[in-house]
Amino acid sequence: MEKNKSSLAKTFTLLAFVFFIASIISFEISTSRQTVAKAKSDAEAKAKEKDADVYEMLELFGRAFEITKERYVDDVNNKKLIENAIDGMLSKLDPHSSFLNADDFNDMTEQTTGSFGGLGIEVTMDKGVIKVISPLDDSPAFKAGIEAGDLITHIDDAQVQGLTLTEAIKKMKGKPGTKVKLKIFRENSEPLDITVVRDIIRTEPVKSKVKDDGNVGYIRLSTFNENSFDDMVKAIRKIKSDNPNVKGFVLDLRNNTGGLLDQAVKISDAFLNEGEIVSIMSRQKDGSRVFFASEGDVLDNKPLVVIINGASASAAEIVAGALQDHRRAVLIGTKSYGKGSVQTLIPLGDTALKLTTARYYTPSGRSIQAEGIEPDVVVNRAKIEEEKEDRMFSEETLTNALKNDTKKDTKKDAKSDSEKSDEERDAKDYQLIRAVDLVKGIAVYEERNNTTKSKLEEKVNSSKSKAKTEVKQPSKSPKTQNRQGK
Repeated sequence: MEKNKSSLAKTFTLLAFVFFIASIISFEISTSRQTVAKAKSDAEAKAKEKDADVYEMLELFGRAFEITKERYVDDVNNKKLIENAIDGMLSKLDPHSSFLNADDFNDMTEQTTGSFGGLGIEVTMDKGVIKVISPLDDSPAFKAGIEAGDLITHIDDAQVQGLTLTEAIKKMKGKPGTKVKLKIFRENSEPLDITVVRDIIRTEPVKSKVKDDGNVGYIRLSTFNENSFDDMVKAIRKIKSDNPNVKGFVLDLRNNTGGLLDQAVKISDAFLNEGEIVSIMSRQKDGSRVFFASEGDVLDNKPLVVIINGASASAAEIVAGALQDHRRAVLIGTKSYGKGSVQTLIPLGDTALKLTTARYYTPSGRSIQAEGIEPDVVVNRAKIEEEKEDRMFSEETLTNALKNDTKKDTKKDAKSDSEKSDEERDAKDYQLIRAVDLVKGIAVYEERNNTTKSKLEEKVNSSKSKAKTEVKQPSKSPKTQNRQGK
């Protein structure tokens, strides 16, 4: 009987324990469900609140639109109001996002293909005025003397302040052959009035030549349009073909404000055998990408020096950053512009959005945005002047001195003068002179290093050969003696 009671008590205890555990589990499940339901309810409430905010703001926009249409001093076009509203929405986000109407979209397409109308300057808005990032090589603005960093305060005597960047650019555009007057403020200079004659701008992204009697190849890359990579490779191959003993190259990216991303990747890849070139990080998963180099160096691993300055931006910084991080090139010049964002052109019929969609990072993970790239060797612009020898007293200054009857006429045709002025410009380009010297120095160092390595290898191989001979000799000697003995 007692055993039955004991067994019954144990059964009741076990059932009570099971019931207790089940109660706890039920409570946890109920609590969890309540938590999930509450979280879901809160999320829905927040979403509804956001939707309500959007609807309220859209209603506010509609009211503002109607009031403007009704009460503005002049009659305004509906399309213009909407386009201005979209442009304002984008341009307030950052300096590079904007709305492109049909004309702007067409101009943008022309620029990337290498032919468009205007003055030939890359500009941005800075504190209410137009700042020149860089004039394009051989453009009307370049020939008129406009420089990177110039501030344009007036266009045809009308103030720039109060205009959007798009409006200011439109004022500077016009029919080829017409003139536009710009008031320029330049650091350490009096205000300048510069008149520029508009023209069709045909960009040649690549210019090339050889320096130092064919020992150094020079490649000037002024922009990244759809022809840049092909033209650069052709120029390099021609220099190598015409100058078999070329020791190295200078890649000039000064005043290059960027362009197409795929061209920057291809041009970087041309000098690299492997590794990351650039990474693009976006909020959208499918918008993030990493680009890698393929095997093959168009320079055959010859020394490369890259020149940059404060107007080297965007795609130019991608190339400079990749080559610097991989230690493929030595960077010389001054700190770059610091534009580390990517703009995507999103067509909307005959219009488009130019929207900042990502940031880019160099192979080492550096963001260039607002920081720029520091060159390995800082070389500022410098004015080089020849110091002429004083020839106040010479044979030709003497009274009744005989004339030189073999002296040739120094007059040259217009083409020769043009070529000479180009040479004179290079002769006073201190950054280029330093870059050429640096290429020569690296080439000499590598030649000596390779020669030393070759000599060391020959010495080591000779020592090994000698050691083998000495080891084999004793084994032959006893045999010889034995034979002689016989």
